[in-house]
Formats: sequence, structure tokens, C-alpha cells
Amino acid sequence: MTEAADRLLIDAAIHSLTDPDTVHDAMAVRDGEIVRLGRREEVEFLEGVETDVIDCGGRIILPGFVDAHTHMEQLGQHLVHADLSSAQSATECLNLLGERLESTEDGEWVQGFGYDESAWEGTRTQPLTRDDLDQVATERPVVALRVDLHTASLNTAALEHFADEMPEGDLRYEHGEPNGIVVEDAAERVRTALSADREEMNAVLSAATQRAVELGVTGVHDKVRNSRAPQVYRELAAEGDLPLRVRIDYWSDHLESLVDVGLTTNAGDERVQTGAIKSFSDGSLGSRTAKLSEPYHDAQAGESDDGRGQWVVDPDDLESLLTRADDEGFQLSVHAIGDEAIEETLSILEATADPEVSRHRIEHAELATDDQLERMADAGVVASMQPNFHRWAQEGGLYDQRLGRERRNRTNRFRDVLEAGVPLAFGSDGMPLDPLFGVHHAVNAPTESQRLSVTEALGAYTHGAANAGFDEDRLGTLEVGKRADFVVLEESPWEHSERIDEIDVAMTAVDGEVVYDVLER
Repeated sequence: MTEAADRLLIDAAIHSLTDPDTVHDAMAVRDGEIVRLGRREEVEFLEGVETDVIDCGGRIILPGFVDAHTHMEQLGQHLVHADLSSAQSATECLNLLGERLESTEDGEWVQGFGYDESAWEGTRTQPLTRDDLDQVATERPVVALRVDLHTASLNTAALEHFADEMPEGDLRYEHGEPNGIVVEDAAERVRTALSADREEMNAVLSAATQRAVELGVTGVHDKVRNSRAPQVYRELAAEGDLPLRVRIDYWSDHLESLVDVGLTTNAGDERVQTGAIKSFSDGSLGSRTAKLSEPYHDAQAGESDDGRGQWVVDPDDLESLLTRADDEGFQLSVHAIGDEAIEETLSILEATADPEVSRHRIEHAELATDDQLERMADAGVVASMQPNFHRWAQEGGLYDQRLGRERRNRTNRFRDVLEAGVPLAFGSDGMPLDPLFGVHHAVNAPTESQRLSVTEALGAYTHGAANAGFDEDRLGTLEVGKRADFVVLEESPWEHSERIDEIDVAMTAVDGEVVYDVLER
């Protein structure tokens, strides 16, 4: 006798996202696994007395989204502290920080996250400064992190707190005095100092993971450094309170500790796994620290880096680190944005023992050249990219400001990546964490070389991201035998390709268990 299903989904358009994409009317789930797909009459015989039958009313069902590059602690901090991501001016940022000040206790730091001066109204293009933040408070430390996390802004009290800890080369000056803007290692020291303790981390990650499933995310590759997040993730999972899958990519300064305790890539269980060793080559375009072969369009005369950005990790040091991690059997995940940084990083990854098996990754790869794409394809190096970055590719946007029009059109060439045969995985980098926002920008990108079809863009956010995390056998497509991680959409992204970012998520399930549900039944 055939065992009944735990859950049936009927009257749906279920896109498998296999190649080719197959569409089914109904799906049966048992013990967290897909056990039947087909027409309703081919599935409903699995209905039992206790089977939960969900009539989807013709809605779209897709594999759950896997965010291949994000920062969950920062997402949670947006939700817990001052969220500056929607601010349209410095004044709005200061008002939001002032509101946060009123809700904090004496002595507590005032924190804000996610501002983006390139999107502000008016002509100002400078990040928040000490003088700005001193308007919020002078006695209490105030810190605001830029959207890319490569720049932090500090008021006078915060600068004084970090006075003896900041690498001199990462401080910005005006009239011979620090102006409160710090980048790269200095910004990272600020982030580390503000990292949540165990109790706060529980609140931060609980808020972040709940927000993620509301957006259809069923798995994340979280980039973690100097954080209690790995411990808290495992505690949440043990208590049954972790609503999605987490793959932890550890910063390289954790390598020796991971080796000592015997953790390596793919160690873990169904919910929490060890991922890659993460490192940097360069910085970001927004902070003008991504390493370019030619100067920035808006380079300033007399800059110590010749206006071409800077190394975050020296290439020789990066080679030693990556070789060591590869020898220990770790997947490698390297941030490289500028074409010069991609060149140095790719040269190292090409020389590792077996990059095709290891699935080493270049994170961002925003300005990869044709030659570099061909070499990535040959070496099996994954392009872990962020389609939401095309929010800055509009006329007069950040890419125009930093790179000029010609190089702007050479950023994030997703079409060229796929056609070169490079494995493509999509993530958000938390800017923002919202797969449909990213898919919208990939489908509606400015140029043909940057633009994907709806199916291709969804694929990069599902089976492409699953493949980057060695999960293609259990996740990424809707097939019999795979885990029942899926998302139900209110509308079809194929039928509304011009406004995919406006489509709502009606339901999210992980292992067949509903973790978010606003579906009217």
C-alpha cells in the first residue's frame, strides 16, 4: 500500500527549473522530500486522512531561492538598529540615527546600516562624515556603515574610541584631520567591535532568517568573521528555530582554528554546514578601493594608489593563504571586483590542485574580461555574482560616477558569463537580500551582454547557487527525490518581467515544512 503524503500542492504552475524547464500541476511531499510531480489526478491518490492539501489557486511554485553571498548579521542589524538603506539624503540618515538615539540607553552605541550616498538626491557624493554624525550626538559614539560594508562613518566620540586601533592608510582626512570616514581594514575593525554578543546575535539572526524566508529564501551562504553567528546558528537549529539552511563561509583568519577542530568544506548536517574559506583581493567600487587596471573615472589628483584602488590582501599573501586552504581541502571564495584583482585571484585559483572538483569561487567578478571568463570556464571557477548591483548601472548612477559609461557597460555581464560556460551563482551581498529584486535587475539589465532571460536568472538563484554549495543533488530544482524547498509566488515572473521586483511571496517551505505563509485558503 502506498504511504500517504504529508502535503499536497494542487492547482499550481510548478516550474521544475530543470533543463528544459518542466511545468507540473501538482506536487506531493513526504518526510521533507518530493515524492510525486504531475497532473492533479496523478498526485491526489496520495492524499490521506492527515494530508495537508494546499490549493494554490493557479499560483507559481519555484525551487526555493538560495542566496550564494550574503551577510545575515548585517541584515539583522538593519532590522534591529537604524536602517539607512531607504534614506534619500544625509539629512534623512541623521534623522533616522536621531530616532535610534532616542530608543537606546545611556552609554549604548548608536548604529546605522546600509546608507548609499550615490543614490542621494542632490549633488553630494561624499559619505557621511564626523561633522555629520556629531549632529546626532557628541558624547555618545555614533557609527554608520555604508551599504557595501567597505566604508564606515564615525562621529568624534567613536573616532576617539578607536584612536589607537585604526590603520593609518585607511583613514580619510580633510584639512589635516580625520574626517570620520574609514575604509577596508579600519571599517572591518569597527564592524568587529560592534559585532553582537551571543544574546543579541540570537535576536539579530532570528530577525534576519525570518525576513529571508518572507522573501522566498530557503538557503544562504553567509560570510562570517569574528562573530558568534556559527554557534548561534547551530543552537537555533538544535532547538528547531532555524527556518532555513545555512552554509557558513568563514573568513580566512579562522582557517587554522577550523583545521584544528577538523571542520572542512561540507561538514555539518541538513541545516548548518561549513562552506568555503573566504578572503579578499580588493575593496569596492563605491569606496573606490576595488583594484582596477586603469584609474577611476572620478579619481582625485595625488591619490596614493594612483587612482586605481588598493589591495585588501597583498597578492603574495593571498597566494600563500589560498594554497594553504586548498591543501587542507577547503573550497575557496575570494572577493575580487576590479579587473586587476580578478586577474591576480584567477591566476592563483588556476594553479590550485583541482579547482573543477573544489568549485572555487570568485565573489562579484564585476569587471571580468573576456579572457578571464574563458579561463574561469576552463578551470571550473564559479562566478558568484550579484544581479541587484545593476541598481547602480543606470545613467548617472554609481558605476557612471566611478567608471564612466564605457566601463559601466562592462560590469556584471551575466549573459557573457553564461555563454562563456562559467558556472553562475546569484546572491545579494545583502544589498538588499531580495532574490526577486535581483532577478528583476538581471532580466532588465541595461545591455544585452548583462541581460538574462527570466528562466536563466531564476536558475542562477536556485540550481546555480545550489551547485556553488555542492548541493545540486538535493536542492535547486523541483524533482522527485529532492528536498521540498520551494516558494509560492502570487504572480508569474515570465508574464510580468518588467516588474518582477513587485511580485509578492505567498508561501515558503523548507523540507516540506511551511516557514512563511500568507496564502489565502
